[in-house]
Amino acid sequence: MALTTEERERFRKLCASLRRDMVDVTGWSGGAHIGGSLSMVEMLVLLYWKYMKIDPANPKWEDRDRFVLSKGHGGLGHAVVLGRRVFFPFDELKAFNKTGSNLGMHLDSKKAVGCEVSTGSMGHGLSEALGMALGARVLKKSFRVFCVIGDGESNEGSIWEAAMAAAHHKVSNLVALLDRNHFMIDGNTEDVMSLDPVADKWRAFNWQVWEVDGHDLDALSDAIEAAIAWDKGPAIVICNTVKGKGVDFMENKAAWHYGGLSADLVAKAKASIGEE
Repeated sequence: MALTTEERERFRKLCASLRRDMVDVTGWSGGAHIGGSLSMVEMLVLLYWKYMKIDPANPKWEDRDRFVLSKGHGGLGHAVVLGRRVFFPFDELKAFNKTGSNLGMHLDSKKAVGCEVSTGSMGHGLSEALGMALGARVLKKSFRVFCVIGDGESNEGSIWEAAMAAAHHKVSNLVALLDRNHFMIDGNTEDVMSLDPVADKWRAFNWQVWEVDGHDLDALSDAIEAAIAWDKGPAIVICNTVKGKGVDFMENKAAWHYGGLSADLVAKAKASIGEE
């Protein structure tokens, strides 16, 4: 079902608000993986505010949908979303990545409420998501598992092992989203290790594939709905995104894979995002 006018406007404003939050947390913490957090905002908004069955007041609800952030360095973005979705008090983010905090640079599932899996070593999250999806089958549960993977982490062979296994077992309750922002810590993904033609590769592994503008809420919503409805095996939505989306001096710059922000840069970044 297409987004309503009210949903589209609400989610658009929410995306801007979350991007401002990510800038604030980067300023508070002294540094974070902000570029790849900004690129996946629309995905997280649609999953956490529209499509996933979750109950922040009951984070261990057995029938909840599961979310795995395989590109674990995007923990900044995930933490902000969990805070705004009230899995924990938002003020906890003021101690993000500080000694004694429950919220580290890569979220720890034993400490960060709402985080299903500790990730950060690249390439592991899709395998863990597959295990959860297969677990639902064993338990005769109907929950789905959503997994965001990075294009840089797609260099890892374990991603493709999981892709092969998911297709073999026809795991239809697993939906992956690829944050295709074309940058990793060492530069452009195509210069470091060419990934294209990425859609053809996933099709060759027998996944159902949709490819969309990952910042277009309508196109992304339609693709996620189609992926959820697909019942013949695993599905992936390839989301073409912009590293550092919304902050003009960060966009499409590998240098902002990780960075710190002075008070002046925080103000400049939030002005670029707009919509206070």
